[in-house]
Amino acid sequence: VQLQAFGGGSVQAGDSLRLSCVASGLTFSNYGMGWFRQAPGNEREFVTATRYGDTKIYAADSVKGRFTISRDDAKSTVYLQMNSLKPADTAVYYCAARLWGLSGTWLLTQVTNWGKGTQVTVSS
Repeated sequence: VQLQAFGGGSVQAGDSLRLSCVASGLTFSNYGMGWFRQAPGNEREFVTATRYGDTKIYAADSVKGRFTISRDDAKSTVYLQMNSLKPADTAVYYCAARLWGLSGTWLLTQVTNWGKGTQVTVSS
């Protein structure tokens, strides 16, 4: 299984970015997909996720109303649309996968596959 995330960059506060994560080596439609992030000196934390075949989205309170996860099963791709970015959103963002997914937020130990991170830097 490979998860390849891209789309990070450096932006100003208030700007938007869209991250993409392309999956291979798995039956994508059977997997829940999520995003985590890790800021310098902090632990990796859950951002948002969606289960397989489910439109329900789970998101951390810190990003609700600003970040949106979506998936395109035909392209084996999950997206993270990030709007109204804040300096506190600066982190390395990681794509995550788990067979069938979970209801609710994900713990680090519940992720079965990780992608390499992509850096997002938001300046004030």
